[in-house]
Amino acid sequence: MSEKITIERLSYSDAGVGHLSNGKVVFVPGTCPGDEVEVQVTEEKKRLAQGVVTTLVTPSAHRATPACPYAGICGGCGWQQVAYPKQLEEKRNTLVSQLARTAGFGQQRAEELVAETVPSKRTMGYRNKLEFGCGKDAQGRFTLGMHKAGSNDLLSIESCPLGHKQIEKAPKALRGALRYLSSGNDLGIYRVGVRHSLATGACEIALWTNPGPWPRTAVAKTMENALKNTSVVRVMTKDTGSARDFKGLEVISGKGVWTDTVCDETYSVSAPSFFQVNSAQATKLVNLALDGLEVQPDDYVADLYCGVGTFTLPLARRCDNVFAVESYGSSVRDLRRAAEREGLDIEVIGGDSARELPLLGQLDAIVVDPPRAGLAPTMAQSIAQAKPHKVAYISCDPATLARDAARLEAVGYTLSSATPVDMFPQTFHVETVAIFQRK
Repeated sequence: MSEKITIERLSYSDAGVGHLSNGKVVFVPGTCPGDEVEVQVTEEKKRLAQGVVTTLVTPSAHRATPACPYAGICGGCGWQQVAYPKQLEEKRNTLVSQLARTAGFGQQRAEELVAETVPSKRTMGYRNKLEFGCGKDAQGRFTLGMHKAGSNDLLSIESCPLGHKQIEKAPKALRGALRYLSSGNDLGIYRVGVRHSLATGACEIALWTNPGPWPRTAVAKTMENALKNTSVVRVMTKDTGSARDFKGLEVISGKGVWTDTVCDETYSVSAPSFFQVNSAQATKLVNLALDGLEVQPDDYVADLYCGVGTFTLPLARRCDNVFAVESYGSSVRDLRRAAEREGLDIEVIGGDSARELPLLGQLDAIVVDPPRAGLAPTMAQSIAQAKPHKVAYISCDPATLARDAARLEAVGYTLSSATPVDMFPQTFHVETVAIFQRK
């Protein structure tokens, strides 16, 4: 079935949203609000449908020309056809919609709570990290690239314009070097990451493999010639699944850690540890959270799901009593080293935040930066029992933030502000700094 529709908005995905003549919502990838398109329906369910564009009848005034030659093919950044001001507007609208519906705040209150999206100065070339999947091409040779949109198939790209200029062409360079190394034997590489810092100039290549014998000298020499770097490391895991199966880190050459700067703090980050990919926007994120908390020098503050301490170190500059809780061992080690290096008195606790929070006693403020799944079901009550005056919730998913906002309000906390921060231009992803205040 084919029909002409108008795209009304963007979903929290790579698709635009319109309505078919029968009233069903239809999701159409690669479109822009205001586009008039001829759509071929590819899947239809009881209340919604999926479709693809067969003809762009009238392009939207908000439509832009993608800067990347792989736009629409690569699954990495599906909003390149949308002008940047419209991207910012749509990200705010997504957050407003979730708070209005999922949290039950209603449209008026949600509109009043949500600030304008904080823009990124760089809309391309902002990523300090690029990561590639690995496999074999049609000739059986080693290859690496991004996953194709809607598929697990690899797309062997030559460059990625979202990366810093210094690593934009890393895919081609690394593919050639690793193909050469793999010509004699399979090195078992299933993931390759490269990080670069504009602030420090550090560049690290991380090669993810299973444990086992490895040609360290040959790899070090070849990687040095392929891409100017300060470090090459091998990350060994039990299988090709989760980084949680981490078995060891082997320094092949150079420093063995990657360094970057956020909020004038320098972080030394091990390859398995998470770090925000947009460093300039991360500084804005941290400042929004800390300014919203209004901590005092003698306050007791907990930073939960703290990672390598993106919020912890700036917090420790403002108050003397900081607890930092993180479950992932690599990040815990990175944070402990940073605290010792900077002479900051931080109690770093390796453990699950949901289990550790009830043991910390009464607190004056809390930062939570949970994974996409949001807070554990018990966390809202544990936060209430700790009695902080304020909570800064850093969210990477509007839906789970809205769910948790309702839970926190049910136990005595009011959402006083929510500021979306665009960490990922050209994608639907949005981070939010939400400030809750005790009633």
